[in-house]
Amino acid sequence: MSSSRLRIGRCSLPGQAYTLTMVCHNRHRWFDDPGMAAIAMHHLRDIDQRGYARSLAWVVMPDHVHWLVELGTQPLEGIARRFKSSSALAINRALGRGGALWQAGYHDHAVRSDDSLHRHAMYILGNPVRAGLTEQIEDYPYAWSLWTG
Repeated sequence: MSSSRLRIGRCSLPGQAYTLTMVCHNRHRWFDDPGMAAIAMHHLRDIDQRGYARSLAWVVMPDHVHWLVELGTQPLEGIARRFKSSSALAINRALGRGGALWQAGYHDHAVRSDDSLHRHAMYILGNPVRAGLTEQIEDYPYAWSLWTG
């Protein structure tokens, strides 16, 4: 499905929290490399530092990223595009390569209530445990949450 078709019916509201999932092209495991995971995390933090959005939780998995984010000055599509574009450029430069790093589009879900923000964050942080990458959430080095620091 084309990226424009995925946007049909999408609503982007300032102050609204969303979960986003962005998948690496062909599910390539770029983030098995700690240096590449560090680049992705830097670009997630950069979105916050620039005031475009406020991260509530994220996890960088070997072949995808989950992100719980509250929109600020930029629409959902804008922050997803900015993150994917800046991280792909930096990772491709670091690896001396060109080409697609991310699959087109992303999956998003609007979080309906403030009460469920923590539940969504804990679900995101639990991904490495469910995938067998670690036994405890706090032992996974490529995750962060407002609730866990």
